[in-house]
Amino acid sequence: MKAKDVAIDDDGVFSANYAQARQRFLELAAAATMPVASFEHPLRGREGEVLATDIVRSGPPDATRALVVTSATHGVEGLCGSGIQCALLADQFAARLPDGVALVLVHALNPFGFSWLRRTNEDNVDLNRNGRDFGRALEPNPAYEEVHALLVPGDWGGPEFAAAELKIEAYKRERGERAWQAAVSGGQYTHPDGLFYGGREASWSNRTIRALCREHLAGFEQVGVLDLHTGLGPRGHGELIYAREPGDSEHRRLIEWLGDDVTSVADGSSTSAPVVGTIDALFRAELGQDRVTFAVIEYGTLPIDEVLAALRMDNWVHLHGQVDSELGREAKRRMVAAFVGEDPAWRRSVEQRARSLAERMAAGLAAL
Repeated sequence: MKAKDVAIDDDGVFSANYAQARQRFLELAAAATMPVASFEHPLRGREGEVLATDIVRSGPPDATRALVVTSATHGVEGLCGSGIQCALLADQFAARLPDGVALVLVHALNPFGFSWLRRTNEDNVDLNRNGRDFGRALEPNPAYEEVHALLVPGDWGGPEFAAAELKIEAYKRERGERAWQAAVSGGQYTHPDGLFYGGREASWSNRTIRALCREHLAGFEQVGVLDLHTGLGPRGHGELIYAREPGDSEHRRLIEWLGDDVTSVADGSSTSAPVVGTIDALFRAELGQDRVTFAVIEYGTLPIDEVLAALRMDNWVHLHGQVDSELGREAKRRMVAAFVGEDPAWRRSVEQRARSLAERMAAGLAAL
């Protein structure tokens, strides 16, 4: 899928594909005289381009706090996350940081998924279910076992698909929409062809996160992370999500810094269902529990049923179909619509929200 295939206006910071996004990010970093460190992926992208996770830092060399903004944990969501990072570079956000705080931008944690407009990586692994210690036993997910065959039918648009749709609607009527969402998206480790698959070992992106923590963040006393996501919640809003049990010191810091609208997946206040294997655990494992304050920003796009339908279609195309086909191109159009708002008002909303939250987290870090 080339840039012309998606309906995202070129406004200087938001891009239409990974190759364009990476070039724009690197050019803006160079213009700001910010050095770049890159972790190159072993595979190439959809157009044969180099794939990499790129890191830039700005701020005093002796800074003791770091504000880290990450993009593309879920591949295609980098269309939004990269745009926000480029906007921060373009308006010289780093120059306005409090004393002692550095800005670290991590561009494209999952560059393969970004390039292919997939949520998952090269192995159909969801990075935000892969952020775990694979030396420990993998949790079973019996709820997912019940729905796997419905999510991944043998045909698309045929009788098996139609039968699965009827069973899905019956499941929702009997158990409710929230139970359906939890069963589907909580994370599973038994079906490599399924949705929200966490893998059986640490992925390239998992290992890269650990390496960037050791090589680029270990010298900071405190690290605040804003991980940019799309696809859940009210359109364009930007829900703040805490991935662990509420009430601990990290959660209290987030509320103090960012406001009392911080939600939690553990207490049901978030639009996200509880999930396992999120990447915040990797930052804490490498840097220490007391040095990390981690928040997800989740920007809404389409209703959740439409988002899930796009994920199922994309999954089916990569399993059974051809990406370079009419169905494949339709799947990619749906993925873009599901994970990035194509209208200027949406882009302005997410950019402004991200800048405000970054300013508040930087102020909170400086006050520690």
